[in-house]
Formats: sequence, structure tokens, C-alpha cells
Amino acid sequence: EVRGAVGMVFQNPDDQLFSATVYEDVAFGPLHQGWGRDEVRKKVEGALRTVRMTGSEERHPFHLSGGEKKRIAIASVLSMATGILVLDEPSAGLDPRSRRELMPLLQELPQTMMLATHDLDLAAETTERTIVLCEGRVVMDGESGQVLRDRERLLAFGM
Repeated sequence: EVRGAVGMVFQNPDDQLFSATVYEDVAFGPLHQGWGRDEVRKKVEGALRTVRMTGSEERHPFHLSGGEKKRIAIASVLSMATGILVLDEPSAGLDPRSRRELMPLLQELPQTMMLATHDLDLAAETTERTIVLCEGRVVMDGESGQVLRDRERLLAFGM
């Protein structure tokens, strides 16, 4: 049941994208969930619209920029209609422009999101709650603005 409720977006989209076209990558999950072709098409169109990649359906994923690949990886999870998104280092490897484009996209998503990130600015701009882990233990937990302003403690924990 958990696998059906949680969608994982990998740090490196090349580890997640494997099909010959963007459409096939985004459709993979819904097809294997048992949806019919028409419903899959609607899910793919909706997911691509959400990540602002409409018109890229026939492009080869490996010919996309890093930011485009990241958005297609997110779309591939959104197409499965999961209620929770787990994103591993969503801004990793992105140039400043792609990172700026990603921020509002993440803020607009209605799903519950969990970010694993070292990008404190991304965390501050996109999350309500921040949990800081150090050596596998929770060392800080609270409202993002409050936790991320505690410079002294963040430095003490290697942030």
C-alpha cells in the first residue's frame, strides 16, 4: 500500500528515465497500475502540463537539459497520482536558471512533499517544516523559518 501512496523522485534523473520518449517514461507508472490507454494519456498530459513540459512527448529523455530531465522525472511520479512525493536532492546538478524554475513548480504541487536536501534555500522556500538529521539522528525539528535561521546549531551539525 505504501508504494502506491508514495512516489520517489531520484537525485539523478538519468537513474529514473529509461524509455525512448518522454511520453513512454511518464506513462510507464500508470500503465503498470492497470489504467487504460485513454486514462493513461490524460494522466501523462496532466503531469506534463503541471511540470511545464507540454509538447515534449516525442523527445528522447537523454536529449533534454538537466532541468528538463528533472521535471520529466517529477512528471513520471505525478502521473501515478501519489499523495506523497519524496524528492532526493531536487536541486542537485541544476544550473541557476533551472533551479529558479523548479522552485515555483514545487511550491504549486498539492501533494505532501518530503525533501532530502542540503540546499537550505530550497528548503526555506518550499517547506513548512524542517527536520535536520545528523549521523542518523533527528537533531532539529520545527517550523522551517525557525530551524533554518538557527545558524549556530546548523553549523554545529555540518550544515
